[in-house]
Amino acid sequence: MAGRLGRRVVHFANLPIKLLMPNTFTNIKEIALKTIPSASKIEIKRLLQSLYGFHVDQVRTLNMEGKKKKRGGFLIARPDYKKAYVTLTTPLSVSDNLFPIQVIKEEKDGINKTSKSKSVVEEGEKKKHWLHGKVKDDGAAKRKGKGSYASAKFPWSSMRKAS
Repeated sequence: MAGRLGRRVVHFANLPIKLLMPNTFTNIKEIALKTIPSASKIEIKRLLQSLYGFHVDQVRTLNMEGKKKKRGGFLIARPDYKKAYVTLTTPLSVSDNLFPIQVIKEEKDGINKTSKSKSVVEEGEKKKHWLHGKVKDDGAAKRKGKGSYASAKFPWSSMRKAS
């Protein structure tokens, strides 16, 4: 019965928390979280201590307003949120694979390096244009009396080359 004590007891946490990416992955003393605006400092501290086993020293919060855009006559808005900075008493070390952004960047760099090495220009005669060698002589230009496609400036027209 926590009503008399003037505080809310968190039995089953219904508090969405999103961890923001830290700068370094070793000796983390402070973590940043995003949560709903109605969450209090005490709730965040109790949740991190009871569910995740962190030793929390201090919780600082900011109420952030969601981004708003105007498209035509409509206002598109993201919901407001609360940002919490939690200071831990004992430093925390996280594996590098928790946020796989670095792994993905390394894979992309490796793929780009291998694709650049494979794109070697082949020796020999190369076609200059996509129509090169695809000209069909069906005799339509001869029937009109204007000559063959070979004497035309463009294969799809009957204009003669200037000589």
